[in-house]
Amino acid sequence: MTLVVASHNEGKVREIAELFAPFKIEVKSAASLDLPEPDETGDSFAANARLKALAAAKAAGLPAIADDSGLEVKALGGDPGIFSARWGGAEKDFGLAMERVEEALAASGVTDRRANFICALALAQPDGSVATTVGKVFGTLVWPPRGSKGFGYDPIFVPDGYEQTFGEMDPDQKNALSHRMRAFEKLIMGRFDEVA
Repeated sequence: MTLVVASHNEGKVREIAELFAPFKIEVKSAASLDLPEPDETGDSFAANARLKALAAAKAAGLPAIADDSGLEVKALGGDPGIFSARWGGAEKDFGLAMERVEEALAASGVTDRRANFICALALAQPDGSVATTVGKVFGTLVWPPRGSKGFGYDPIFVPDGYEQTFGEMDPDQKNALSHRMRAFEKLIMGRFDEVA
């Protein structure tokens, strides 16, 4: 079976490919198939994941999976939320995005550094059917960033029960407890949050 990962983000494609590896599913990225990136116009992580998965499935004529994920900071009212990548500007510079989160926390005057990563996974078929799952992992933000493993906001996020950031953890350890793994486990078990 071939599955399209509807992403041009190499970090996401790599993590999703690793999740599917035990199932002997061939994974191809949207970038490798020269598929365009649709505008993320949804009002939630799940809506954006569905939009991307459906666009890739229809364009490639293959099943497609899309991930929309981000960081939600309690003291910032859930921001950056669905705009997590956009906090890094046009270049999606996550060094800049992490600085902006830290500046917003400092400006808020709130000492609560609780946050969570959220991941919505959408699995779409070329016929337009789509199933969606959502996973979360909770933790605390640290500053300055620590570690060069992972991607995105990983260097500032310490999951509950651990002392290392996602950026310091080996990929196998991070993947075993990540928001993406939690959404993936629900997908594999058929425990969908939404089916359309």
